[in-house]
Amino acid sequence: MEQAARPPRSRPAAARHPVLPWNVPTGRPPPRRGDRRLWLDGDLYFTSGPGTRKARNLAANPPCTISVRLDGIDLVLEGEATRVADRPTLEQAAGLYREGGWLAEVEGDAFTAPFSAPSAGPPPWHLYRFTFHAAFGVATAEPYGATRWRFER
Repeated sequence: MEQAARPPRSRPAAARHPVLPWNVPTGRPPPRRGDRRLWLDGDLYFTSGPGTRKARNLAANPPCTISVRLDGIDLVLEGEATRVADRPTLEQAAGLYREGGWLAEVEGDAFTAPFSAPSAGPPPWHLYRFTFHAAFGVATAEPYGATRWRFER
C-alpha cells in the first residue's frame, strides 16, 4: 500500500535512536548510529566531523536512509543529507543540543563543544540536514503489514 503524506514537523514522541546508514565507496550502506540527532522544522539533523568516513561519503553521495523504531512500527526514511552552514540554523540547532545536554557552540560554520563521541573526531563538527522524501514502514504489532509513504516538499 502506498500513501501520500506530509512529513512530521517534530520528532515522534516514541522515536528511539534513529540510525543513519550511508553509502560507502562500494555503494553498500552499512548501518551505524547517527551522531547527535534532532528534529527541527520537519527534518532530521545530525553532526559529523569533517574528517570522518561518514562526512566524506555524504559529500560524495548525499542520498541515504535513516531507520527509526517507533512503538508498533519500524520505519526507514529515504532522502538526502546536506551540510548546513547558515548561522541562524546552526544557532537554533546548537540551542536544542544544549537543552539536551551537549554544550555545542557555533564557531564559524560548524560546532565546537568540550566533548563529543570519540568516533566524531576532534572539533569542529558539521551539521547535516536529512530531508526525507519517502518512508517505508513495517508494523511490529497487530495487524502487522507494511506500507510506503511519499512526502511532498
